Amino acid sequence: MDPLFDFTGKVVLVTGGSRGLGYQMVKAFAERGAEVIIASRKLEKCETVANECRALGRRALAVAAHVGRWAECDALIASAYADFGRVDVLINNAGMSPPCPSHDMPESLFDSVLNLNFKGPFRLASQIGRRMAEGDGGAIINISSTGALMALPGVVPYGAAKAALNAMTVSLSREYAPKVRVNTISAGPFLTDIAEAWDPKRREKQPVALGRPGHPPEIMTAALMLASPASSFTTGALLRVDGGQR
Repeated sequence: MDPLFDFTGKVVLVTGGSRGLGYQMVKAFAERGAEVIIASRKLEKCETVANECRALGRRALAVAAHVGRWAECDALIASAYADFGRVDVLINNAGMSPPCPSHDMPESLFDSVLNLNFKGPFRLASQIGRRMAEGDGGAIINISSTGALMALPGVVPYGAAKAALNAMTVSLSREYAPKVRVNTISAGPFLTDIAEAWDPKRREKQPVALGRPGHPPEIMTAALMLASPASSFTTGALLRVDGGQR
């Protein structure tokens, strides 16, 4: 194994880790030696992923948590530190993007979108980032979206929340420096299990420079790089992995 991408003994926490890109990232880190914490709202699905990682010989913890709520974020952090004693890599991946015309958006849905995409990641990054800064350091990766960088009619709160996540990355990278690196991956359209609900044409073609959606391994390498010593001089950055979307 390339020593730059050997995560043996490292503890990696992934929110939204039971499906989609979160699941792919959990498996990528576990396959490279990491001990993993999988968090999402449904414990059964988290346990399924945890068992896959245990089959690889890794320690794995499944935690049911709605990370749009600070009390549940704090409980997740407490469970992680109680079981592993530390977190070396935090990946804020959980999110939601329900379409709704802006003029019809109910306050409850607006709050839910901002809570899950920004409020929760802020809580996790700030609390774990402080612990990392006081300890041996670490890396935080926020999974954003090209929706924060382009017009997104009908999904405005989602784009706004992801834009806030991008801004948070830059500020926290200064606040917890030099021992903690904080970066963003701006993801485009990817073929995960979520894409099964797409129109078949969308699964083949996308309005990006490369003309197609991405495959999970094409974003896993970005996450591995930002979490590893391979990016030791990279912080406060926004890495676009979107096939050239504009």
